[in-house]
Amino acid sequence: MNSISVPAVLQILVGLGLLNVWLVRSGRSTPFRGGAASSLKEEFAAYGLPDSARFIVGALKVVAGLILLAGLWWPLPVRAAAGMVAALMCGAIAMHIKVKDAAMKSLPAIVMLLMSLGIVALR
Repeated sequence: MNSISVPAVLQILVGLGLLNVWLVRSGRSTPFRGGAASSLKEEFAAYGLPDSARFIVGALKVVAGLILLAGLWWPLPVRAAAGMVAALMCGAIAMHIKVKDAAMKSLPAIVMLLMSLGIVALR
């Protein structure tokens, strides 16, 4: 019986998490959105960021999510994708701090940061 490795589990969690947020739930409210935002568009506006930043960050996160998932089968730059996600999560945490969100709103970004760093370290 083959067991799945810790980095593979982290890749699945981070990859699916990114795709879920950006492709499935981008227009939905969650308790973790910055400020009083009820969508990703409103969240970036709450941070004082332009729409172009939302498109760039979204594209980077979707591409990284796809690389993390496809990297389970093909030799793709998984560590680079995970490193980029880690950097983006640092930015997300900084934005939550900027708008003085409760610490709980940063929890998903912190967890994604730690999982991404885990991929970089263990891959």
